[in-house]
Amino acid sequence: MRKVIWSLVSVTALALAGCNSSTQSPQANGGPADAASAAAPQANNKVTGQITLREPAQLSPQAKLEVSLVDVSAAPTDANGDATAAVPNAPIVTKTISPVGSFPVSFELDFDPAKINPNNLYVVKAHMVDGDRNYEMPLQAPVLTKGASNQVSIQLVAQQTPAEKDLAAFEDLKKQIGGMKIKSGTKLEKDASRGWQVFRRDGQVQFIREQVDYGDKGFTDTDYAYKAGKPWVAVQQKKSSKDAKTGSTEQVSWDVDGKPVLHQVLSGGKTSDLSDSEAASLKSQAENILKLAGK
Repeated sequence: MRKVIWSLVSVTALALAGCNSSTQSPQANGGPADAASAAAPQANNKVTGQITLREPAQLSPQAKLEVSLVDVSAAPTDANGDATAAVPNAPIVTKTISPVGSFPVSFELDFDPAKINPNNLYVVKAHMVDGDRNYEMPLQAPVLTKGASNQVSIQLVAQQTPAEKDLAAFEDLKKQIGGMKIKSGTKLEKDASRGWQVFRRDGQVQFIREQVDYGDKGFTDTDYAYKAGKPWVAVQQKKSSKDAKTGSTEQVSWDVDGKPVLHQVLSGGKTSDLSDSEAASLKSQAENILKLAGK
């Protein structure tokens, strides 16, 4: 009797096992549906990354960051089909971030995979503008093709402002005046005693150094630089007397149209904008000393 019971139990267990096996899905057992899912390619329509600054900077609320995906594999062509660098390739996608906030900044660029040619070279370009300051990439950031990934890390470097470029070029010129032809002069006026040195190169006035003693009204020590016979940069130190410490320093530069580029005054360890009237006064002084000393 015991043998019969064990046989019935065994038969029942086998039957239940068979039922469980027949109701399981092929996906659970790694069947054909699993294989098809594994073979399906993943979507590849996104470039992501992070942008940092080489040197920390305090940005204004108006700072604007632009990130683009660009095809740089071939030089663009003009209407005649000739290669030209004057017309850059249009970005595949561009994103503008403003206000920028704080760094690092993460970004995500969605693009149409149909626009990507596996034989071409693609890069992410980032550029930021904050007032007169530009921030550029020192290195390219390839993505997508030729072994590059969809993720990049970008570093931006602050560029000199036009005013800073003028001041740096002015300082470079000042270092060269020792090799120029020098002519000195003086003039005694009703309210001032004036002395100057004129520095010429190739017959053209490049630099004039002027000192003016206004008696009890103060003393000025001014360096003027010229381009094509026109005032370019003027840096004037104002003092209470010749041997006194500098009270303030005014710095102005002008573009080819005579409009101020650099216009600032340094006083008491602080820098502020020079007024239009003060900038105009310095320009007038630069023109007058050029007429007087440049003869």
